[in-house]
Amino acid sequence: MILTWSVIKWLLLAIVVINEIAALFTVFREKRDIAATWAWLLVLLLLPVVGFIIYAFLGRKLPQRRLERIKSQTQLKLKQAVDRQKVQFQNMPKPKHSTAQMYRRTVMLFQSLDNAFLTRHNNVKVYVDGDKLFQQLFADIEAAQKSINIEFYTIYNDQIGNELRTLLEQKAAEGVEVRVLYDSWGSMGVRADFYNGLRKRGGYATPFLMTHSNFIDFRLNYRDHRKIVVIDGKIGYVGGFNVGDQYLGRVKKFGPWRDTHLRIIGGGVYSLQQRFIRDWNASVKHQESRIKHFRRFFPEIKLDKNQLKNETSLQIVSSGPESPQENIKLGYLRLINAATDHIWIQTPYLIPDDSVIDALQVAAHSGVDVRIMIPCKPDHPFVYRATQYYARVLANHGITIYFYEKGFLHAKTIMIDGRMASVGSANLDFRSFKLNFEINSFIYDRDMTDKLEQIFVNDIRSSRVITPEMFASQSRWLRFKQTFSRLLSPIKIL
Repeated sequence: MILTWSVIKWLLLAIVVINEIAALFTVFREKRDIAATWAWLLVLLLLPVVGFIIYAFLGRKLPQRRLERIKSQTQLKLKQAVDRQKVQFQNMPKPKHSTAQMYRRTVMLFQSLDNAFLTRHNNVKVYVDGDKLFQQLFADIEAAQKSINIEFYTIYNDQIGNELRTLLEQKAAEGVEVRVLYDSWGSMGVRADFYNGLRKRGGYATPFLMTHSNFIDFRLNYRDHRKIVVIDGKIGYVGGFNVGDQYLGRVKKFGPWRDTHLRIIGGGVYSLQQRFIRDWNASVKHQESRIKHFRRFFPEIKLDKNQLKNETSLQIVSSGPESPQENIKLGYLRLINAATDHIWIQTPYLIPDDSVIDALQVAAHSGVDVRIMIPCKPDHPFVYRATQYYARVLANHGITIYFYEKGFLHAKTIMIDGRMASVGSANLDFRSFKLNFEINSFIYDRDMTDKLEQIFVNDIRSSRVITPEMFASQSRWLRFKQTFSRLLSPIKIL
């Protein structure tokens, strides 16, 4: 066939028509919010063929069958195993001046959304330094006698990653049950055979809800962003740190790493264990690899007199695309709307949706002291420019914006009125609200909140305030990049 100009025109027309039909079918076959629908429709229509390649990475949702694994019978059986332990903590003496009582509506919110039960008398320690965190974590792992359950977004094949793997292999050889759950994209570069030594010694390791190859399942979204460690069902860790040398300040690009992580002893550990087991059973391919007998993972936690004096009450709340509600975001909104004096926030990524922006603006215009601290350097250029855009918007409404300059700020913390706080894996951005699987600890305790606020004040010494005037003086090119990044942000919420 001779390619004449007439034939070429008909071929191009056919491609355009097929592309438009395919675009309409692709976008409307799955439920999305209006902003995401229009964003993807424009991408697919204006970028024929190329738009579908972009969609393959960013637009595809997880198959429903995978999401249903998380909502399986495991949840019901776990509830039966945990209910017995709840009674122990509910019968403990209640503090006379309980902060949790002041925020009882918030407690009820999380109970309704995520079945998150309130535990009192937790012994909680805050870590902001990676070296100290991993020193304590490794000590707890070395002392483990029965089980070690680990879930991270990132476990790199580097110095600290290999140290952790070697330690886990040692414990597995001793007869301790060891399970490692990791995100295949977040742990990019780590092959499945990285854990062969652990498997040979009786341990287990598997990627979260995904195939072992990102070349086969190359979704950039729907990632397991949770950070959970549970040792012997008695000690738990949750927060922002992943496993990698950069999180210990060993990568020159980022400099000193500033993050926030919690070590918990008490009833909060049950919630972390419950979340891990649900994620594990949803991820393993073979029935024999699933956890079927749950009670042994929820031993009675005996607290001594000193620990009983500790009045740290908390709820562990998780969220993810398997649930129609954005549990953690709704929790953030509840805290922001409840604030009467101040709201202090630390987040590496500031790309909130309209509801969070409106809540922060209402608080600021109502006389509440709203402060937000973000990093001064990017780890993802596109996300960083979008963060700068929203920082500029919020600064124009009287919100104090800090750029942390000592290193990279990766902490995800919110402090409200010196009474309540949240620490976890969820950022103040679209991705954490809608796309990622996240987990946070919501803390009802003045002393613990005061510790977190003291850390915030200390970080201010390594930060500079970015005023609306300073934002206005930025170059047109920089502001264009910020606006352009913001315009594409609906694609991230899908």
